[in-house]
Parts: sequence; C-alpha cells; structure tokens
Amino acid sequence: MGHKYDVYGMGNALVDMEFEVTPEQLASLGIDKGVMTLVEEARENELIAQLAQQRGKQSSGGSAANTLVALAQLGGTGFYACKVGKDEAGAFYLQDLNNCGLDTNPHHETAGEGITGKCLVFVTPDADRTMNTFLGISGSLSVTEMDWSALKQSQYLYLEGYLVTSPSAKAACIEAKAIAEQSGVKTCLSLSDPNMAKFFQDGLKEMLGSGVDLLFANEAEALEMAGTSDLNQAIAYCKSIAKNFALTRGGEGSLIFDGENLLTIGTPKVQPIDTVGAGDMYAGGFLYGLTHGMDYEKAGQLASETAAKVVTCYGPRLETDILQEILQSVQTV
Repeated sequence: MGHKYDVYGMGNALVDMEFEVTPEQLASLGIDKGVMTLVEEARENELIAQLAQQRGKQSSGGSAANTLVALAQLGGTGFYACKVGKDEAGAFYLQDLNNCGLDTNPHHETAGEGITGKCLVFVTPDADRTMNTFLGISGSLSVTEMDWSALKQSQYLYLEGYLVTSPSAKAACIEAKAIAEQSGVKTCLSLSDPNMAKFFQDGLKEMLGSGVDLLFANEAEALEMAGTSDLNQAIAYCKSIAKNFALTRGGEGSLIFDGENLLTIGTPKVQPIDTVGAGDMYAGGFLYGLTHGMDYEKAGQLASETAAKVVTCYGPRLETDILQEILQSVQTV
C-alpha cells in the first residue's frame, strides 16, 4: 500500500517571536540560558513588553512543525496534528502551515476560545538559543485533535518530546504510538531539550514505551537521559530504547546508529549566528532522506548540511530554493 504522507507529526503549535539579547540581559531578566522554560501568559507578556525594541521576526513554529516544514520544502509530504486558538495568532499559524504545503486536523471544530501558544526565542552573540514558552491552548492538545486515518497512511510517526509536559498531549502520543505500531507505521521521538530529559524523564519513558524505531537527540539530552557524563554509556542507552538513532553534537557532527553500525557524520565548518531550529532542521532532512530512498549515511549527510546552513541565519527555517540546492548537491556526491 502506498503512503499518503511521509511523516505524521505531533507537536505544539507556537508562534515564535525572536529577540537578540546579551547573556547579561538574560540574567537581569531572570531567564536560564540555553534551555526551554515554560512560563505563564502574564510573564510572557511582561517579557515581550520589556524587549519590544529588540524584537525580530515572527513565524509559526514549534519543534515538530519546523521539522515538517523542512521536510515539505525538500519535497516530502507531511501531516501536522496540533491545536491553536480562535485568534489572530491561530489564523496566522494555520495559514502558514497551508502555505508550506502541510495538511493538518480541522481546527474549526476543535479550536477553543483559548489563546494560541507563543515561544519567545532569545539569541545571544554566541549563537545559543534560549526559549520561554507559553503553551496557551496548545497545552491541551489531546486525542481529539488526532486524525488516525492520516496516521495510518504515513511512513513515520514523529513525536515531539516537548509534548511530555502536557498530560493530555502525552496520552495522545502514547495512543498514537500504539496505533502506529499496529498499522506498520514506524515511530520516532525527539527528546527536544535537556530540560525535558531532566525534569520529565519518567514521562518520556512512558512515551518511549517498549522503544521507538528512530530516536533524535543532541548530546546533552542523551547524556541527561542516560544519567551519565560518558558519551559511550549514552550511546549504549540510546541503543536500548531505539532500533536506530541520530545523536547530534553541534560542530562535531553527528553519530548515527543504523541498527548495526555506528556512523560518524561530519558537518561543514560554518560561523553560527543562531542555533534556533538546528535540531529540527536536522530531523527534517534526515526523515526526508529515509523516506526518499537514501541510506542512513546519505540521509545523515543531508541532515548535517541543512542543519549547518540554518545556524548561519536567524530563525529556524531556510528558503526552499536553498534547501533544494543542498539536496541536489548531496544527491550528486
């Protein structure tokens, strides 16, 4: 049976607002650098007001959404299950998904009167990214928003680790994973952030269940999840929870386990200015490769090239023509 979608993704629907700040500003605002922190709406609005002069561009985001947008730009097909409110930000978000060629669940039936989630992304001169997130109505994502027919017609189910913070979203992930396994759909999970592995580890283990086909993690997340400072031990742990995995290591490239061999994938030497979306872009490139006939090494090369490119500009996305150029160059090597 043919597949309608390469990837069925589940994640938070967040409108990203980007700000260029210094580490000193983050400290003065009481913001922990380099991680994602959940905040209440009042705190989010307070920060927006204080940093109004430094506000950059706005885009529809959320980790899994960024991954599926990259997949679509490369030429893949995706379905994104999410939840937005009946407000201006929600309308902006859904229109952007549509413009990117992604399908989504019918929101006119399930969208509540709540507020669409927002993520404040703080970029410091060292290219690090720090996030303060108000989930809004996205925090109540549940099985109600799921389209099981679309899931069953997909090659992969992609779960965003950030969903572990919401009991209803976590439950939806667990049910989606069970349905995927029953339907022959491969499962993958992104650990998303070191704080998820640190503070929500039990929930992530519930989402992992008996294991996934493919795990995405960066080195810090893998070490935290494995409870070690030894990379080899973290690798062994990843092998115990996933048939295959991609472990990113920033400028040192990535390690990919294809089920038999541990592959070392290099990364182009670039001058990063903003690491927002690097992991999301990597996952998008990797999933495109796997769903379009590439082996793990070639998919890893595509993922590495796209991630290296996105850190040289602000924001989590690249122009479609740039991604297509990278794809063509990788295919001809």
